[in-house]
Amino acid sequence: MSDLMQGKVAVITGGAAGFGLESARKFVANGARVVVVDIHEDAGRAVEAELGGAVRFVRADVRREADMRAAVDVAVTQFGGLDVMYHNAGTVGSAGGVDEISVEDWNAAMEMLQTATMIAIKVAVAPMKARGKGSIILTSSAAGVALGGSGPYAYTIAKSSVCMMGRYAALKLGRHNIRVNTIVPGAFKTALWEKHDLGQGMMAADNFARMQPLPIAGNPRYIADAALFLASDMSEFVSGVVLPVDGGLTLHRNSHSSVEG
Repeated sequence: MSDLMQGKVAVITGGAAGFGLESARKFVANGARVVVVDIHEDAGRAVEAELGGAVRFVRADVRREADMRAAVDVAVTQFGGLDVMYHNAGTVGSAGGVDEISVEDWNAAMEMLQTATMIAIKVAVAPMKARGKGSIILTSSAAGVALGGSGPYAYTIAKSSVCMMGRYAALKLGRHNIRVNTIVPGAFKTALWEKHDLGQGMMAADNFARMQPLPIAGNPRYIADAALFLASDMSEFVSGVVLPVDGGLTLHRNSHSSVEG
């Protein structure tokens, strides 16, 4: 496509499927080298085979700091450094409500959505300081920005906190020329929701194009385009932003909607 990412090295978590996979393809097409981090080894190896020498796959649990440090080490030792950390891995978690969710399910959601985000930011800082600058991209959700009653309890709270984590990190890391921004996906027909009870029925009905003011179904390439902008020097003066990529879902949720990305 272009040399927009020429010379840049990125780590993408959850890079073997969905938004992460589409972003890995987009980054490589624009000149980047990418470390794809995922828990699913077969899918990760398939991405590595598809995209060739510009990609290394690392099987890692994003909740484990040692695993994430190992992934960053691959970026540094095999590709020469780290310019972009795009933390995309996540889960929907328990559907338990305010008076139903167990402490165990709550903690599991927070570990995957909050703690893993903290780790992704933490391990990116040192190699970005060595590079003289960097871009950290986080993933929230429309559920965490505009309450509409459709997101699971723990998921909604955790994704809301991701936005503040991004803004706080942007404030603290700006002096190192490290930018931190958060993408807010809206309604997308992804495997994450297809596997969850809350997504059943919505998938079959394919109502995604009618969930928000803009009557267009979410496509992972919309997220990849936003990630490319935030990863590249096109956004070198953009930091601390919470960017909805949602067709207006956070402005208004149509009455029949029940699922978001």
